[in-house]
Amino acid sequence: MKLMVSALVLGGVLAGCALLNPPPSFTSENTPTNSPSEAQQAPPPAPYSQTAPTPGAPAPALPEQQAPQQQEFTLGPAATALVGDAHTQEQSHNFGLAAENLERALSIEPRNPLVWIELGRENILAGNPSQAYGMGRKALYLASGDSHAQASAWQLIAASLRAQGRNDEAYTAEEKAVALDPN
Repeated sequence: MKLMVSALVLGGVLAGCALLNPPPSFTSENTPTNSPSEAQQAPPPAPYSQTAPTPGAPAPALPEQQAPQQQEFTLGPAATALVGDAHTQEQSHNFGLAAENLERALSIEPRNPLVWIELGRENILAGNPSQAYGMGRKALYLASGDSHAQASAWQLIAASLRAQGRNDEAYTAEEKAVALDPN
């Protein structure tokens, strides 16, 4: 028993020592070195200037920023199959099974706005426009960078508002959809 406790203590001490001394770095000649002067170091960051700009002076030039890339969401193969099954179930007016398939697709791709749009569309067909409205808002939040997905989310929001009798708000949502994707 003493031997086992001693072995555990020794193992812990050795593990602690290994953490204290970093492994040696290697130079191009593959010889270990622990000296900071020999090891290649990153250049220090540029100093931070706290001087205030003089009034009337032109603003300092900022580095050119690239325009954000347009992101386009698509469904993966598993989610595509589940959405197809849901559409089949919707045609048979079996909204419960359609919702189950879409919720499975949502568990596979929870950050894909297209799945949220499909589930919201199904909720409108099933007579749950207030739930569809929330799903449209979630899809709109997730769809940043994809104007087509944003337009589809606004269309879902408009349909859910219209189903609730909120026609003025629905019209505004439809205008936003058309502004994002005129097709």
